Amino acid sequence: MSYEILVGLNVIDDTMYEQYRAAMKPILASYEGSFGYDFVVSEVLITQDNPDINRVFTITFSDESKLDGFFSDPEYVKVKERYFESSVKSGTIISRYEKHTEQ
Repeated sequence: MSYEILVGLNVIDDTMYEQYRAAMKPILASYEGSFGYDFVVSEVLITQDNPDINRVFTITFSDESKLDGFFSDPEYVKVKERYFESSVKSGTIISRYEKHTEQ
């Protein structure tokens, strides 16, 4: 079993966003996190609160405490402030859930 979030973003600077991804991946790995799926979206047909989504992805962690620890990690917060905040106009957590894998 793992813990996963499904995220939708409105990325407005692809280059800066890729720098964010590169800088945060080692921190993500230290919390046993990884990206599961990652899509660039050209059209959103239905949305509850953010019609400008152009990127959708999942992030998976071994458990919920690792997910929470990652997002509050001081090094991650620095990376987010440096790259994410200027490259993403808005974001939506579409869902958080336990992911059951077959053994």
